[in-house]
Amino acid sequence: MLDKLFGRRGARPAADPHALPARRGLTNRMYKLRALGDARVLALVEAAGAGDWAAVKAALAPFDLGRDHQVLGQLAELNGVQDWIGRAVEDDKEHRATALLISGARHVAWGWEARTRANAANVSREQWQVFYQRLRIAEEQLLECAESRPEWVTPWRHLLTSGRGMSLGPVVCETRLDAALRRDPLDLETHIERVSQLQPRWSGEPGEALAFARKAFARAPAGHRLGCVIAVAHIEEWVESDRMNSLITPETQDELLEAAEHSILHPAYVRRPGWQEDFNTFGMALSLASERIALPRVFRELRGAYTSWPWRYMSEPEKMYARARRNA
Repeated sequence: MLDKLFGRRGARPAADPHALPARRGLTNRMYKLRALGDARVLALVEAAGAGDWAAVKAALAPFDLGRDHQVLGQLAELNGVQDWIGRAVEDDKEHRATALLISGARHVAWGWEARTRANAANVSREQWQVFYQRLRIAEEQLLECAESRPEWVTPWRHLLTSGRGMSLGPVVCETRLDAALRRDPLDLETHIERVSQLQPRWSGEPGEALAFARKAFARAPAGHRLGCVIAVAHIEEWVESDRMNSLITPETQDELLEAAEHSILHPAYVRRPGWQEDFNTFGMALSLASERIALPRVFRELRGAYTSWPWRYMSEPEKMYARARRNA
């Protein structure tokens, strides 16, 4: 009974033999997660940072890059990959699809780096030109990859992002969404990208994204990370709102609590490399809603692990994480 009241539902998960030790580089025993907290992912990142394609392929062995968005994201966000991955695309015929996927995903992220997250009115003409140039390369590579490996979902998720950036319109975006969900109907990252597409700032209608997230969550099995789509949808609603306390309602608190308990706080939830990002997602949403039941449990499980997503929506993300953790 006491365990249930205080949120201790069963034993803590067994220690992960691949887990990286925490780096206590920030205040209040808080640290930024690196390489998804996994030694194998760190080896992959280091190989990519060195431009060693043979080592990258060897380090990819434990992972399914056609389905693992978080591992692919580590390569897509790594500056310098664009300088050498083109040679792998051209020279390695056997692994061309993998190289195309990495290059395409990197060009999407690289394009957004040129555009920045500023409002469209504050992006210069030169920035737009670089943005579109990089996204066009991404589109070509990801479409070829998707054609050669039709079972992969990750190319379609990135094609959703590039399509949004290039304003390809609802028909193209919905076609790509359907393609991704045919390959994995419960894919979290695909749903998150669709939530972004449906925001008013990207020509969506108010409330449309939250309705989409609720419909998706209704299909999620207990313990599935798709529950995070509810947290992301509420964070996006907060971004769109002109009120700092827009999420502080009993209805939002209850919905976030239900989603957290059905997903990341459920005993069936599997802690894969990067699970801390799921917990950070709920940590930010629950904090914005001033929820007080699930929030302490989320931060207790994180043990100070901070991920830039989704806190980067805030002007001082690390400071806001630390404040939310103190107040939990």
